[in-house]
Amino acid sequence: MDNSSSSASEPERLPESAPQDRPVPQPAVRSFADPAEGDLRASDADRERVAAALRDAYAEGRLDAEEHSQRLDAAYAAKTLGELVPLTRDLPAHDRVQRPGAAPARAEEPVPATGSNEVVAIFGGAVRKGRFRTGRFMKARAIFGGITIDLTEAVFDVPELVIEVNAVFGGIDVKVPDNVSLHGGGAGIFGGFDVREEEGTDPNGPVVTIRGKAVFGGVSARQRRHTLGGRIERGLGR
Repeated sequence: MDNSSSSASEPERLPESAPQDRPVPQPAVRSFADPAEGDLRASDADRERVAAALRDAYAEGRLDAEEHSQRLDAAYAAKTLGELVPLTRDLPAHDRVQRPGAAPARAEEPVPATGSNEVVAIFGGAVRKGRFRTGRFMKARAIFGGITIDLTEAVFDVPELVIEVNAVFGGIDVKVPDNVSLHGGGAGIFGGFDVREEEGTDPNGPVVTIRGKAVFGGVSARQRRHTLGGRIERGLGR
């Protein structure tokens, strides 16, 4: 039997290409125009967004004073987004730095100060201290009384706080942390008005401005320097 017909019906096989003739996949090369997300340079708005998140976390008790100070310093010193992300990684997601390509964040409404921002002492004494939001403006009136305003643990949610003081036969004492710049002045009428103007240790920190008058009374404002013992106590949560 002739097998020529069956062999003719089979398709002719093409010779396989040698392995060296096949194209070799090349690894993808990242363009310098498309940097890794964490390598992108951080903007002032990015740094401020993280700083605001840290202030909120401190006010809510998520961070203690020492952690807040350290992270805030790192936020303002950050050059890239990759340096900012770890600062809010353990905080609520809405407080994290906005990633490139995401929808622009909606402008947040200013957070009002908690409680009354007016301190009054008439024939008595009043103290405002602890953890509270300062707001933009505060008023203090001491009439035959004394007032102490201690801002060392306060949360500054605006770049500048203005405190208007009036002491009539009384005294008002204002203390600010050393990372806050202190400015201002006023009139002393048969009294004293002493504001020790100093720049804060943080060049990007908030500013407190004191203005007003003292009539037969006294007003003083100064930075409160943190001692080593104070830092240890804050770290222990005392």
